[in-house]
Amino acid sequence: MRSRVALLVALGIDNFGSGLFLPLGLVFVIRVVGLPLAQAGAAVTLGALAGLLVPAFAGRLVDLIGPRTVMICAHVLQAAGVGAFLLAGGFAGVVGASVMLASGQQLFYSSQFSLIADVAGEGPKDRPFAEAAMVRSAGFGLGGLAAAGLLMWIGREGLYVAVMIDVATFVVAAAILSTLVPPVRRRPRRLTGPARVWRNRPYLALIVFSGLFALTMDFFLIGMPVYVFNALQGPRWLPGAIIALLTVVTSLGGVVGLRLTRRLTRISAMRAGSALFAVWCLACLLVVFVPKVLQPIYLLCATLVLAAGDLAFGPRSGALAEAAAPPEARGRYLAAFQYAFTLAAVIAPAVVGLFSVAVWIPWVLVAACACAAVVGLGRVGPRLPAEAVSPTGG
Repeated sequence: MRSRVALLVALGIDNFGSGLFLPLGLVFVIRVVGLPLAQAGAAVTLGALAGLLVPAFAGRLVDLIGPRTVMICAHVLQAAGVGAFLLAGGFAGVVGASVMLASGQQLFYSSQFSLIADVAGEGPKDRPFAEAAMVRSAGFGLGGLAAAGLLMWIGREGLYVAVMIDVATFVVAAAILSTLVPPVRRRPRRLTGPARVWRNRPYLALIVFSGLFALTMDFFLIGMPVYVFNALQGPRWLPGAIIALLTVVTSLGGVVGLRLTRRLTRISAMRAGSALFAVWCLACLLVVFVPKVLQPIYLLCATLVLAAGDLAFGPRSGALAEAAAPPEARGRYLAAFQYAFTLAAVIAPAVVGLFSVAVWIPWVLVAACACAAVVGLGRVGPRLPAEAVSPTGG
């Protein structure tokens, strides 16, 4: 239990720092480093693309030396990457800092599921994954609020403070993992030959359909402000309020969501979550028919539908991915599972860009993806291990 609590504390601290800096990263590059918007965006994007290469070898590293060691290295690498932004003097410096930060992030994400599973011990991992998601969501949300406060009270100097605090959070998180989370004894394994995850078609399908879930969430985070401001000409406070509402519900409701869906198999819960995502898309598209004075309340209510879908899908997908992975290659499988989220993050901005073509296209596209997940998960479920789909046999 002490290890479990320590891990949750480390995850909360890590995500507080991420919530503090990541929303301000591009602003820092523009206002402090002095790059024009186009160059700043290109430099950060190059770093993010370089990070996509990490999960390909991170999983093998997890299987070889254990997820705890890999996650500690991830924290150190992220601290170095964020700190490098303070030393960046131009485009090349920003690219270098972005590469280190993105690589550390992907190393973290590629090892977190395995470490949570190790610390949780035997049995289904739905609750440990839900608890971790709650803590991470709360930490990121508090970091975002702190970032807004720093800009409001300190101004430009607050950007420096955000960077330094973020570096400190990564160092503290690494120290907690090093001292309070003992390594799990692992049998030595010979990691020869290609990772079989690429030959496991049902698992690949699970990655794809989980990626559709991630696409919905990423589209929400970056697309909702665009929709509110450009299409609806809504109030400036509304996007922040919508994101804050989602953060509060997901940071408090993870365990409740598990209880409400306890009679469902993991696949059934994920399908229900995907269906709710499709309903959310339709509701947001229909907001144009709502009187303008009522649109903020309407969108806040629609966000509750999205939150319910997230609570139904999120923890179950991680638990299913962990349970369906062969024990001898779990690190490689869960690292490959991370591509569901990294690729969604790359695709989401392009989907948001379709607002410039027609306001309805992104909503219809994301809703279609959610519906595809409902159908696809129903077909792939019987091809996954039965004990992974329904750990209690129900």
